Amino acid sequence: MPDRTPEPIATFCGKCDCGCPQLFVDADAPADKRVRITDDFGQQVQMSEDQFADLVAQAKDGALDRLVTASA
Repeated sequence: MPDRTPEPIATFCGKCDCGCPQLFVDADAPADKRVRITDDFGQQVQMSEDQFADLVAQAKDGALDRLVTASA
């Protein structure tokens, strides 16, 4: 079976050609590793869809706002 790479769902930055961080959902991965976020250094974080949903909910509730404010 050929190894297929899922298409990115989102690219963060995307204004350059430096290997920007990307978000993937791999339907063929184990459930606890289905969501993958890669960085521009070749590292990755894998999590379940439930964990990712919790991350998104916390971000919507403002838990990450201080990070954006600090870098502005």
